[in-house]
Amino acid sequence: MTIYGVAILAFCFLVGKLIGNALGLAIGINGDVGGVGFAMILLIFSNAYMKKNGWLEAPTEKGILFWTSMYIPIVVAMSATQNVKAAISGGPVAIVVGVVVTITGFLLVPMISKIGKKEQIESN
Repeated sequence: MTIYGVAILAFCFLVGKLIGNALGLAIGINGDVGGVGFAMILLIFSNAYMKKNGWLEAPTEKGILFWTSMYIPIVVAMSATQNVKAAISGGPVAIVVGVVVTITGFLLVPMISKIGKKEQIESN
């Protein structure tokens, strides 16, 4: 059922938020550090595991795909809650790390987009 896909996503989101908050406390930040990222990684691994074992039925996968389309607005909303002013006043390290990660992400897009293309061409 579609609701199971939403439940799986909600579970991954809650676990990701817990990990992100625990990481934030561990490094002395009063906030979530990468909770959505951890949630998405957990969702990817759990999705692959369930497909491999035949536990993921089509309606359940539709529930996951529904929320996958909502991923970008959710990330934007969550990042809006982060304390950007505190990060900037904390020193230039936050700015440097943000710039480096953004540039690295842009540089990795062409490489990531090539993943799976060879398999798609061969299957046609």
